[in-house]
Amino acid sequence: VQLVESGGGLVQAGGSLRLSCAASGRTFSIYAMGWFRQAPGKEREFVAGIRWNSGVPYYADSVKGRFTISRDNAKNTVYLQMNTLKPEDAAVYYCAASQRPSGGYDYWGQGTQVTVSS
Repeated sequence: VQLVESGGGLVQAGGSLRLSCAASGRTFSIYAMGWFRQAPGKEREFVAGIRWNSGVPYYADSVKGRFTISRDNAKNTVYLQMNTLKPEDAAVYYCAASQRPSGGYDYWGQGTQVTVSS
């Protein structure tokens, strides 16, 4: 499975961005997809995930109510709509795909930079 993110950029605090992640290859094997982020000097952290077949989403507490994850199975694409962005949301955002119901992500994209100015 190959993952390619797009949609990052510079936005003012309070603004919005939408990230996209296009999956290719053995997409039939995907169980879930997720978004993670890593800011300079910090550990990579989970942001949001979605079950590929059911569409059930789940979120980190820090983004609940502001971010929305969705997917388009026909396009093999997952989206992350980010609203009310804060400076602390700035990071490199990574898309990931999991083949395992038990958890853990097996494939990763190259990342896309999100910068939030205050």
